Amino acid sequence: MTVEYRRLTEKELDTFIEMRINQLREEGAEEDFDLRPALEDYYHRHMADGTFVSWLAVAEGRIVGTSGMSFVEKPPYFGCPSGRIGLLSSMFTDPDYRRMGIARELLHRVVEEARKYGCGTVQITASDMGVKLYTSYGFVHNGNFMQYKL
Repeated sequence: MTVEYRRLTEKELDTFIEMRINQLREEGAEEDFDLRPALEDYYHRHMADGTFVSWLAVAEGRIVGTSGMSFVEKPPYFGCPSGRIGLLSSMFTDPDYRRMGIARELLHRVVEEARKYGCGTVQITASDMGVKLYTSYGFVHNGNFMQYKL
């Protein structure tokens, strides 16, 4: 099986949003309202201004893995002198495609996007399932989130 990696475009956004919602469900989120409109608004705005980027894994003609990186800026601090932070999200791999290195490749691609953007750190609030991946990549626990120094 061949896996192709490509950046998210508007064309795949509906599928991406469905996968994001599936990820949140898998993590145990309570659905007390329809999140789709807010996600659509967020992704349209932030893809357009370059403050959100995503890489997809495609196999057998369908999206089997997603990743996302939002770029934010805070006042510089000692742990991140640029003040630019990458917020990792939307890391999801179809259960039938797990343990094949797809998530690690997607993670690497969005971390490189953060590096190009000038981020000094990448942060994530990791699910229990993701902790092993992030730790093996070099993220370390830092309070309530994990962080990867660039």
